[in-house]
Amino acid sequence: QDRAPAFTRSPWHAQALDLLNWGGEMQGMTHRRLLPTFCLGLLSATLLAACGGSPVTSVDAAGTDAPMGADTKPNVVIMFADDLGYGDLGSFGHPYIRTPNIDTLAAEGQRWTDFYVAAPVCSPSRAALLTGRLPVRSGLYGNAIRVFFPDEPGGFPDSEVTLAEALKDHGYATGMFGKWHLGDAPHALPTRHGFDEWVGVPYSNDMNWVGEPDFEALVKLNMSGDLEQRAAIYARRAAKYAAPEKEHFEAPLFFSKATSDGFEDSVEQPTDQTQLTQRATAAATDFIARHADEPFFLYLPYSMPHTPLFRSEEFAGRSLGGRYGDVVEEIDASVGAVRQALSQAGVLDKTLIVFTSDNGPWLFMREEGGVSGLLRDGKGTTFEGGVRVPTVFNWPGTIAPDVVSDMGSAMDLFSTVMTLVGGDAASATDGLDLSPRLFGTAPSPRNEMPYYRGGALYAYRKGPWKMHFITEGAYGLAPAKQKHEVPQLFHLQRDPAERFDVAADHPEVVADIQAAVAQHRAGLTIAPPLFDARLAALMAPQ
Repeated sequence: QDRAPAFTRSPWHAQALDLLNWGGEMQGMTHRRLLPTFCLGLLSATLLAACGGSPVTSVDAAGTDAPMGADTKPNVVIMFADDLGYGDLGSFGHPYIRTPNIDTLAAEGQRWTDFYVAAPVCSPSRAALLTGRLPVRSGLYGNAIRVFFPDEPGGFPDSEVTLAEALKDHGYATGMFGKWHLGDAPHALPTRHGFDEWVGVPYSNDMNWVGEPDFEALVKLNMSGDLEQRAAIYARRAAKYAAPEKEHFEAPLFFSKATSDGFEDSVEQPTDQTQLTQRATAAATDFIARHADEPFFLYLPYSMPHTPLFRSEEFAGRSLGGRYGDVVEEIDASVGAVRQALSQAGVLDKTLIVFTSDNGPWLFMREEGGVSGLLRDGKGTTFEGGVRVPTVFNWPGTIAPDVVSDMGSAMDLFSTVMTLVGGDAASATDGLDLSPRLFGTAPSPRNEMPYYRGGALYAYRKGPWKMHFITEGAYGLAPAKQKHEVPQLFHLQRDPAERFDVAADHPEVVADIQAAVAQHRAGLTIAPPLFDARLAALMAPQ
């Protein structure tokens, strides 16, 4: 089902797109536009019913069904790191990066070991979290271009329903503070898709290189075949990643509000990237204080540790893990500040907190790119290191401490949250309700997971078994793309690093997963890739 457009198929075009997708995320031009607390003796299987819907029941200590009051609506806080690897947190095994706040959330809540994003790169992964839908279903993916770029004329389509929009229908205040990366045109901004307010960067923090070609110029350069100039761009950018300075980038910081009369938008460009985490945190804590008397949804998608790595002066040189460690430890401090704000507002025990990442670590950046622990490979791949992400759920007095090795996905957050508020999750086509596992009443309903890279199904997991049809390394790294006539099979619980292909020993498992894939494909219509539309238009004959 790899439906890459014809213009990507020649060897030269492949080399061109390698530059355009530098690390899978393209750099472009300067922006011109603009739960109350319950008795501790009860099992924390307590569920909330809300918004006038049918009461949700849970199992109490005696094993009886106990309906919860329908007048209580949980707050929802989702914190989404950028390029954070599976092994980059203390609670997930890093020996030198100190993350006490996230580790406390994990120790007092649930640490999920088998939690997945829907894509191994930024834009499609974020779209899937917000919609509960596979990116190939919505068109929010690309075969040639992997993410949205600056001055994107398209962006997030009106036909897709975000979690913010769904929660607003249930009386929630909605705020987003951090990276969007689903289109920077006015019609595509977060405030046009359910968020009351937004402060943050519209795309990756490395997409406004000072003195480098913009999107259109890069396309023309690649088509020209000027190898010397291409090599010079590679060299300059590599040097700036290795020793980033504020002056190298002109990232914009957007301020946007939905008003009764429309929208108020402004932009600060360039913004000081050393303050991005601090400013997102300040905006988030202020939002909590202002909305403590009503249900709210706070989405905090951090801009880092995506490279180039910037941290405030307070955290510079603080971590044993180097600059990358500094950045992660500053994010951890932000998590602590958000939790403290919830506590000070008196709503901590009424709030579901989720911390996770949008994809695996950018291994091409070496020590600046994080680690995936014992998992194989990283960002851009459908090996476990690219799509399995560190994930923590916390809800004091409601979620009991546990380590969960059931499967879950960021796509499931939509369905889970809407179940908690008594809402409709019908639009979340690919999401499942994780609340039974969160509250200890049943296993996770997710037993299968498709792995897509662009529009192609590379692998599929069912239970502990994972089968690869196509394998390919992280952006810029080996191994090269390979289609397997005989699929590779791995038992992830016995071999989480995907080292030993056991397909020949388990033909019955291979057949079972192939049947599951056939059923998956039968229920899926792949939409055209929206990320490729702009490139196709630029390359069309004039």
